[in-house]
Amino acid sequence: MRRLSLKNPVPWLLSDRRVAAVAVVGLCLVAGGLAGTMLGFLGPLLTAAAIAGAIGAALVLRDVKWGFYAVVAVSALLPFGALPFRIGFTPTFLDVALLALFFVWFMRLITRQQQDFIVSPLAGPIVAFMALAVVAFVAGLAHAPLTSFVLRHFAEILLGIALFLATINNVRTLDRVEGILRALILGGFAAAIIGIVLYFIPQGWSIRLLSGLGRFGYPTGAGVLRFINDDPELPMRAVSTSVDPNTLGGLFILVGALMAPQLFAQKPLFRRRWVAVMFGTVGICLLLTFSRGSMAGLAAALVLLGASRYRKLLLLLAVVAIFVLILPQTQDYVLNFVAGLAREDRATQMRLGEYKDAFILISRYPLLGVGFAGTPDSDIYLGVANLYLTIAEEMGLVGLVAFFVAVGSFFAFAWRAWRRMCAEGGDDRRETLLLGLTAAVAWAMGGGVFDHYLFNLEFPHAVSLFWMFIGLAVSVASPSLASLAKVSEPSQGCTGSGGQPA
Repeated sequence: MRRLSLKNPVPWLLSDRRVAAVAVVGLCLVAGGLAGTMLGFLGPLLTAAAIAGAIGAALVLRDVKWGFYAVVAVSALLPFGALPFRIGFTPTFLDVALLALFFVWFMRLITRQQQDFIVSPLAGPIVAFMALAVVAFVAGLAHAPLTSFVLRHFAEILLGIALFLATINNVRTLDRVEGILRALILGGFAAAIIGIVLYFIPQGWSIRLLSGLGRFGYPTGAGVLRFINDDPELPMRAVSTSVDPNTLGGLFILVGALMAPQLFAQKPLFRRRWVAVMFGTVGICLLLTFSRGSMAGLAAALVLLGASRYRKLLLLLAVVAIFVLILPQTQDYVLNFVAGLAREDRATQMRLGEYKDAFILISRYPLLGVGFAGTPDSDIYLGVANLYLTIAEEMGLVGLVAFFVAVGSFFAFAWRAWRRMCAEGGDDRRETLLLGLTAAVAWAMGGGVFDHYLFNLEFPHAVSLFWMFIGLAVSVASPSLASLAKVSEPSQGCTGSGGQPA
């Protein structure tokens, strides 16, 4: 008699071909029946989404790294996607990805699969910023009713910031860091391809394709297309699946700054020619967004990288700038940029009006702001296209100072880590990643002068990516990661590509 091992029954099943055949047929019948039932009730699109979601959930529950991949994929490709049902509120794909990631991490802590909890020097300022956000949120409810929209999105903001802690505790090897960064680059590249295709195909097709996402909470109809100053007579702006062109531009700031050092790395994350193709595609789509703040932010990030390490990047940037200035196809972009600098277009004038109103609100409630739900006075409102004024409106000057302390602590940490790498002879793989991540964070904040997506209830995916980038940079800079980095080629230290530490 053959003894059945409960630990591994599969070999026993497979040893008898008849049993194996019956099992396979049975599984196929069950799977086919479930798929047919779902097709009948949900339709092909929702069925495909449900199957993909089930596979994704199984992967996330198996390994927390898939949770990070899910957050990246959703943030880049379906940032506003929501499940087609309500449970008191309509959960978004980002909600599911974040909750699954944190659930798996906490279960690993509870079951002692993860023995330690990493507390970075940055954790104190970041947790303090989160605590102040909660205080401002609760205080603001004294003059504005709490809605499910505000509560859910505020919880998403807190989870997005807490993603920093999840990142530094779960991304502890160079291979895992590089895997997430590859996913980020591929996600940005895919978003750029979608944006370019939707831009150049007939507008009716673009409206139909984007309206197809209406089942997942996306807007539908002709309004899915965006134009300069919302005037259909002016050039269209690329949106991809990000709804808002400025938000799409914010994604490209992060991804573009991350990719730029890979053009010169000894061991890039992808083959160099593919990095060049992806970087160029992202740059083209960024131009098509007509997002002046995002373009200025990415250009500043490239200047920073060129001045600190990669001199050839300055030459590349100069060549691109010349082509943008002289090519007939880019003159609409140049004229739009000049109009913004001259304060002649309606968008710039409205933004200046928002700034003025924001200063009025902050002057009335300077300490902790007015919270996130609404304003106590009818003549003021929440909403200004500036990251820092938005924080000051909602959390007051105390909250704004806390934000500067948290992010400033990160830049000080990254600077010390880079100098330490230089002093130790350099580590090209880690240095390239650290510089790219730090430049992305720096000039995402630069783009924050012109927009508010990095701290806005309507854009929790942008908040999540921002703090994930900070967490990844801290992981890359960790001395424990250095011992795991294996460089197959002699390192050029911090003087490769003509660069010198500043």
